[in-house]
Amino acid sequence: MRDLQAFSRFWWDFIVGDEWRIAAGVVGVLTIGALATAGDWASGSAIVVLVGIGIAVTAVFSIVLPARRAAGRSPGPAAGEEVAAAADCTVSD
Repeated sequence: MRDLQAFSRFWWDFIVGDEWRIAAGVVGVLTIGALATAGDWASGSAIVVLVGIGIAVTAVFSIVLPARRAAGRSPGPAAGEEVAAAADCTVSD
């Protein structure tokens, strides 16, 4: 039983890892692709392309949105402060 638990924990960490949104999005896209294939909604090559695009979009949104949220929370200089500090630098001979 312990081996089964370790085996399933490995696969959970491998597939889901730290970012569950990517795993959930990929499962959703693959489910829609499987339903489209079973229902003959489109040709096989079109479904492959659409599933690929769906997985890429899922990955981008799973990475970009949390990064933008984190950037909004992080303390740092205001947008104009860096430019003002750089303008104060003088070069002496």
